[in-house]
Amino acid sequence: MKITLITPYAGRSRTGNRNTAYRYAGFLRQLGHQVSVQVNWDGLPADMMLALHARRSHDSIRRFADAYPQRPLILVLTGTDLYRDIRQDSSAQLSMNLATRMIVLQEMGLNELSQEQRDRTRVIYQSVTPPKPCAKLKKYFQVCVIGHLRAEKDPFRCALALSHLPSPGIRVIQLGGALEPAMAEQARTLMHQDSRYSWTGELPHWRAMHKLAQSHLMVISSRMEGGANVICEALAAEVPVIASDIAGNIGMLGKDYDGYFPLENESVLAERIGQAMNNEFYYRKLLAQCQARSHLFSPEREKNDLASLLDEL
Repeated sequence: MKITLITPYAGRSRTGNRNTAYRYAGFLRQLGHQVSVQVNWDGLPADMMLALHARRSHDSIRRFADAYPQRPLILVLTGTDLYRDIRQDSSAQLSMNLATRMIVLQEMGLNELSQEQRDRTRVIYQSVTPPKPCAKLKKYFQVCVIGHLRAEKDPFRCALALSHLPSPGIRVIQLGGALEPAMAEQARTLMHQDSRYSWTGELPHWRAMHKLAQSHLMVISSRMEGGANVICEALAAEVPVIASDIAGNIGMLGKDYDGYFPLENESVLAERIGQAMNNEFYYRKLLAQCQARSHLFSPEREKNDLASLLDEL
């Protein structure tokens, strides 16, 4: 088929949605399809549209549905879709109504949908190729935080947790570009206040993955996630995760995972980090729980799930 893949973020953007779009394009090409990745549909004929983001891609979705009402239209629901836009934005709601099928990136996403919408929706976990094995740092216990500095990520919760962790043997390393000058300024202030915290800014992906693989722990403190690919990357690198107890993280790591902390609560986050640092039994339990979920995030599984969805259509 000729497939038009719409993502509101393209080119040099390094957002999670952009990475998902290009990964999907690669899988679909491997399956024998022709794929054109676009920010806005150019109006040229296609056998199918696959669009990320109900609100941001609405114009392309509406125009394609009008032009080809009998052709398949697949909508991938992002974090801001599931946990904000579909509740209040009419264009996001209409995009869902126009979709032949929808994709959510983790199992808890189905809970945000009506029964009729669930019947049209498939759970397809994101995937990552495991990085090369890397020895953990021995000089200190390194905690890694990865992601653009923006409000939805609550990016500085781990840095703030350091005030509850007196140990000199811990380091928090934060990787990701600041999307607002105020965020960069706050990161620099926190570095000045505590030398155990460092912000690197945006790094090439291979360097970020190397620093993740060297770490003993990864923290994801987000307020909103559709299904964070950085969790897949941590599990592939055999790095346990401490995560905010939001639906998007629970859908990735499982309801019984022992590494959650209450959203925006740095004192409990510090407790979890301290446990992982000082209690070998707890650390190994987190690692075992992560390893038990890692099969969900294999590239072969993601490609096969996409193939199965296309077979339905």
